[in-house]
Parts: sequence; structure tokens; C-alpha cells
Amino acid sequence: MTGAHGGVGPLLLVPMALFWGYLAAALRQRDPGRAGWSHWRTASFGVGTALLAVALLRPAHDLVGHVWQHLLVGMLAPLGLVLGAPGTLALRTVPPRVGRAALRLLRHPVAAVATHPVTGLLLTAGGLYLLHLTPLYRATLTHPGLHAVVLLHFLAAGYVFSWAIAGPDPGPHRPGVPLRLVVLGLSVAAHATLAQLMYAGLVDVAAPADRLRTAATLMYYVGDLAEILLALALLATWRPTPRRDRPTPDRPERRPRAVVRA
Repeated sequence: MTGAHGGVGPLLLVPMALFWGYLAAALRQRDPGRAGWSHWRTASFGVGTALLAVALLRPAHDLVGHVWQHLLVGMLAPLGLVLGAPGTLALRTVPPRVGRAALRLLRHPVAAVATHPVTGLLLTAGGLYLLHLTPLYRATLTHPGLHAVVLLHFLAAGYVFSWAIAGPDPGPHRPGVPLRLVVLGLSVAAHATLAQLMYAGLVDVAAPADRLRTAATLMYYVGDLAEILLALALLATWRPTPRRDRPTPDRPERRPRAVVRA
């Protein structure tokens, strides 16, 4: 990559390392005595890392390229990574003692707050508004290291949000599907509002009017597509609570044991 964003080049090692580490762990599940690993999950994780690599290779020397990077790094790639269930794969790979310690850590109240859907929304939408309504975006044009940090933030925030909405991996107790759908709707509204502000030129971005409108259109429509895919993932991974397990006044709720599945 060239220009101010040339510092992103070394970050290409991130998707490569993620994919090869994941693939090595998945292949270990084929050993005798193991249940194997889902090819669909492997393919999903591969798509996520591929989208991440495409985003890092794509020049981001103007606003349109920057928006493409955000959509790929912060929305589409995290969904593929999350649906690959890397946490479950890791728990099946590490020694049982390490896995139990990780599950205890995930039950900590801090982990529950950090992975709450509202937290994910604040990290993703809040980061977007901070980037475009303050001088932060213009600063990333001249500081490659800052641009790399911003990309890493969007990747982490997008992963947290995608997992909080539709992630199959074990973790802290999540709110019910209705609340997650409400948070997802708020995310759609936040993206749409920012896209409208960008289309009207009401952002702190030095770009010609036609580039602002093109970038806003991308954010609006491709962002909607990413949110629709996340909603479909939520529906596909949702498992309603069996009636016999639902708590009643004379039978309090029982916490099921964590089960690690492919």
C-alpha cells in the first residue's frame, strides 16, 4: 500500500495468522477419538479472514476507500469470523484445565458487561461518529499508525457486536432475542443517520461533494446489507428454550452446564 496508509501493510499478517492457526486447530479435530469440525464453520472463518485481507489490501487514500475498509473490517469480516466459532474450536483444542479456566473467566461480571449488545453498539457506532465528526479522520490520513489503531478498533468492536447479536461461541449470559433485535435496529438507525449526515456534508471530512455522496451511499446500502446478514445469522443460530426448561413460579431457572460443540 502507498501513501499515508502504507503502515497498514504489516497488518496483513493478522488475517494470515488467524486463518492458519484456525485451520491447524480444525485439522486436529480429525484425529481419532475426536468428533471432527464443521466444514461450514471453517469456510465461514476463511471468508472472514479473506474479507479482512481484501480490506487491508484496498487503498484507503480517500473517503470512499476508507468507507469500504470500515464496512469490510468492522462489519462483514467480523460476522464471518464469529460464525466460524473460533472460541469453541479453541476450547476443544486446549487442555481441559485451560478450557475450564477460560469459561470461569467468561462468567465474570466484567466479561458480561464487555460483551453486552449495548456495549458492542456503543463501540461500533460511537467509534464511527467519533471518527467522522471530529478531526480524527483527518489525523489518520497523515499518521499511518493511528489509522492502523482505528482499524483494529473497528475489527474488535465489530467482532464483539457480531458475537453479542448472533455468536455461537460460549460466553457470558446474553439478553434475549427481542432485546438483541432492538439493539440491531438501533445500529441500523445509527449507520443510516451517519450516512445522511455524510451525504449532506455535515461531517469533519475534507472531501469533494461527489465523493462524500458516494461514500454515504456505500455506508447506507452496504451497511444495511451487513445488518441484514447479521439478523439472518441471529435467526439461524437462535435456539428457543424448550418448554420443559422454562422457569415457572414453583420451579426456578436452572443454569445449564457449558457444553462445547462444533
